[in-house]
Amino acid sequence: MKKFLSIIMTTILSASLLVGCSPKDEGVQKIGLIVSTLNNPFFVDLKAGIEKRSKELGYEVVVLDSQNDPAKEVSNMEDLTVKDVDVVLLNPVDSDSAIASVMIANNSDLPVITVDRVANGGEVVSHIASDNVAGGDMAAKFLIEKLNGKGDIVELEGTAGSSATRDRGQGFDEGIKESGFNLVAKQSADFDRTKGLTVMENIIQSKGDIDAVFAQNDEMALGAQKALEAANMKDVLIVGFDATDDAVEAVKQGKMAATVAQQPLLIGETAVNAVHKVLSGEKIADYIPVELKLITK
Repeated sequence: MKKFLSIIMTTILSASLLVGCSPKDEGVQKIGLIVSTLNNPFFVDLKAGIEKRSKELGYEVVVLDSQNDPAKEVSNMEDLTVKDVDVVLLNPVDSDSAIASVMIANNSDLPVITVDRVANGGEVVSHIASDNVAGGDMAAKFLIEKLNGKGDIVELEGTAGSSATRDRGQGFDEGIKESGFNLVAKQSADFDRTKGLTVMENIIQSKGDIDAVFAQNDEMALGAQKALEAANMKDVLIVGFDATDDAVEAVKQGKMAATVAQQPLLIGETAVNAVHKVLSGEKIADYIPVELKLITK
């Protein structure tokens, strides 16, 4: 990471020399949106919420996909500095590598608002997200109630280094600390459905009987569900996070026990409302939370 950041710092210095090379368009104000990946229904909904509210308020949105690649995220931020955007909504790939992206914007005098995941450095106007720690705790309390606080459980983690992974894990781990649960496996599946399937298959082979799975997003939960179904372990309680359409349907069908409902459309709309205030010269809070709820059958 240090080597990566040193390379990026050189890029930042070079890019800063180009700031101001193109005249500012005085027409419709533009919002730059950098999304960690559009290969995930949650972030597709986040983008849709941003675009919907932007259209209502008369903003143009320039959308760039980082494809879960920190280097691509940096390149996207560099692109936005020459696209005449007025503010950047940044959904980071991970919180550490996002520092470089934020600093590029800072050097270009572009205000940055982070969405869903924080940046661990640089100057950010505000952070808009669900309370992921509370969501992890919500999942823990649900499983404690359903299993009387006893049993062998698995936790599937998201992308290493992302604030969502850290915070959801913190909330869940602290929530089960005083219970009788035995955490038999805790492995990353990068918020990805296919990886969730593969990781869960490996855990089943190595650990045997399992009573419950907490996956830090629905994509991993749905992958785990397929692995458990194939192993004829249909009684395992699975709790996801995000309340994507596929996961809510799985809960309705009894294939998943629950999902912690982030509201990506609402997060997106809230982000644009914050942008509107910033561009209108208003002060906004450093952190703007968006409500969570638990979806069960």
